[in-house]
Amino acid sequence: MKGLVKLRWMALAGVVLAAGILLSFERGDDHSFKLAKNMDIFNSVVKELDMFYVDTIDADKIVRQGIDAMLYSLDPYTNYFPEDDQSELEQMLKNTYGGIGSIITWNTKLKRSMIGEPYEGMPADKAGLKAGDILMAIDGKDLAGKNNQEISEMLRGQAGTSFKLKVQRPGVQEPLEFELVRRPIELPIIPYYAKLENNIGYINLSTFSGSPAKEFKQALLDLKEQGITSLIIDLRNNGGGLLDEAVDIANYFLPRGKTLVTTRGKLKQAGMAYKTLREPIDLDIPLAVLVNSNTASASEILAGSFQDFDRAVIVGNRTYGKGLVQTTRNLPYGGVMKVTTSKYYIPSGRCVQAIDYQHRNEDGSVGRIPDSLTTVFHTAAGRIVRDGGGVTPDIVVEQEKLPNILFYLVNDNLIFDYATQYCLKHDTIAPPEDFQITDADYADFIKLVKDSDFKYDQQTEKMLKNLKEMAEFEGYLKDASAEFDALEKKLQHNLEHDLTYFAKDIKPMIAIEIVKRYYYQRGGIIEQLKDDADLKKAIEILMDPARYKAMLSAPQDTVEAVRTAG
Repeated sequence: MKGLVKLRWMALAGVVLAAGILLSFERGDDHSFKLAKNMDIFNSVVKELDMFYVDTIDADKIVRQGIDAMLYSLDPYTNYFPEDDQSELEQMLKNTYGGIGSIITWNTKLKRSMIGEPYEGMPADKAGLKAGDILMAIDGKDLAGKNNQEISEMLRGQAGTSFKLKVQRPGVQEPLEFELVRRPIELPIIPYYAKLENNIGYINLSTFSGSPAKEFKQALLDLKEQGITSLIIDLRNNGGGLLDEAVDIANYFLPRGKTLVTTRGKLKQAGMAYKTLREPIDLDIPLAVLVNSNTASASEILAGSFQDFDRAVIVGNRTYGKGLVQTTRNLPYGGVMKVTTSKYYIPSGRCVQAIDYQHRNEDGSVGRIPDSLTTVFHTAAGRIVRDGGGVTPDIVVEQEKLPNILFYLVNDNLIFDYATQYCLKHDTIAPPEDFQITDADYADFIKLVKDSDFKYDQQTEKMLKNLKEMAEFEGYLKDASAEFDALEKKLQHNLEHDLTYFAKDIKPMIAIEIVKRYYYQRGGIIEQLKDDADLKKAIEILMDPARYKAMLSAPQDTVEAVRTAG
């Protein structure tokens, strides 16, 4: 009953507000009139539903769905957070939340959630939870039928609160029960940094939420004490965060007083300029920045600013292309809206926004801005750069295509399951720098896959089937049947052959999964860097001072020649 009364008061207040707006604007102000008219219509629809719909409507649910649909039509970054659902917003802004500190993943065979990766030093890790533990119950409530999202929400809560978690551990007959106390979970900002070969420093920066500038400075100064003479900053898969933090980190390598970012929006207040305010740490150390398609937002500001000031060589693949800036606005009843208020522009004057949300296709979908519609800008040295499509690296590294079978092995949790079994047999392993998957290990993995009745789609079989159907439709199949039969025999599914043939792609994935069980995220990064094409290219350019200088100072035609030669 309280919900209905509240809904009626909301509707009444909305009607009065809309009426006031209607009276305050002249019919000549078309935009204001349309806004007021549609607010009046919306409130009337809600009121009529409340009064006449055959069933009692859920006020919170129906209005929330309307708000979410409205915001979704704008862009994916404008969101509404009611008072009782702001954990995601808090994590986004502060890089912290109350929970147990573990990735939750899905067990496809058991249809239950399980511990995927506990973070080092967090409650899940300290309590003794391990990757592969199947989540059975929370405070006695069976978790069967709940998905990862629902269980993650149950695991989160106010810091300091406790609960009991029952799990089924592979290799252990009876369920195990743990008592966990939620605490603020701070995700690793710099999960790994080190001095590599030839005195090259490496810093993996995973986010711009929290206080990354402070941690980055500590890592940088530590590496300089170790004697590094050049530095690689890894921004791959860094989805961004706080703009101020990106500016502060750029300031470590750029002079004081440089304008790195300007924002422009509909309101004058949305226009701001962000400058380097402090004295730098090192203006001369050669820099390379690693980026990929998941490098976004504040990460693109840092990479793009370095590129526009010719301060670093950017290596990898074109970044995501998020040039939109959000701010939070407080709403009634404790709600908060994160709303896109402006676009940001980096030093050359370009905006990296790649998707045009304003101009949607007829079906409501959106696409990237085509290269033909992008605009040419210039770096400080006169090199050509473009807007509208993220940051294009100075050195584009072609990514090796992974085999189809690897996708299915990961999706069916077979690599994960093998790592779980491996850990049951090995209390310790070699340090990540020295760890390797042996031929005997891989033979065990092949046996596990074969015993699991693993099946996967082969694209060649699908294409051959489609070709035969087309040949039959066009009347060619009868004359070419012998050739089709011969080809079909050659392309016959052979699991053991495929697992052996693609071992060079599968073994590294197994190694990463195993190493993370013993050395956490840091170990996984070390294992991944062993055969990293982007890292190899960055090291190559930093070890060639003449080429490094040429790429940052020469006209574009010379840069293109250097790229081709490389």
